[in-house]
Amino acid sequence: MTHARLTAAARREQILDVALEIFGRSGYHGASMNEIAEAAGVTKPVLYQHFDSKSDLFSALLDEVGTRMRTAISKATADADDGKSQTRLGFLAYFRWVATDHDGFRLLFGGAARHDAEFTEQVRRITSDAASAIAPLIAVDLDPERRRIISHALVGLAEGASRRLLDKGTEFDPDEIAATVSALAWAGLRALNDGN
Repeated sequence: MTHARLTAAARREQILDVALEIFGRSGYHGASMNEIAEAAGVTKPVLYQHFDSKSDLFSALLDEVGTRMRTAISKATADADDGKSQTRLGFLAYFRWVATDHDGFRLLFGGAARHDAEFTEQVRRITSDAASAIAPLIAVDLDPERRRIISHALVGLAEGASRRLLDKGTEFDPDEIAATVSALAWAGLRALNDGN
């Protein structure tokens, strides 16, 4: 059987996609580089040309998943014309990302990423970057530190709701969940604005 030769960048993307599936299913400690190489249709030496170790691959995957999540939210909110629209569109993009990328969510917010000392700081940075991206979207007159606290609270709200949805193991309508959570968030943000 003949396979078209991929560019190095395309091969790396293919390996990351396969690794996401395997890490999502087996967890960091349950996955092996042999399994990933086989599923990607490459030899272990080819796999090691792209990633020095399993932890290097997992770390690269965390960054990739974090970038995908932030990009989805940034694109969705770019053209919003007011705070309420930004809130609604941001949550809508986030919950659609969770609905279509269960493995990415679990990789970023579960298991080894949260509890393995090797990756904890990286996940903290990714979460902080997401909160920093959200902070300017908060259409409330707050000092910068309070705005950062609120943006972290919004990230936690979305993460907690997503964790519950995925733990139940049933399909969910991301648009419906986004409407509910964004209404809650917007009501809270408006109350903050009224209190200033």
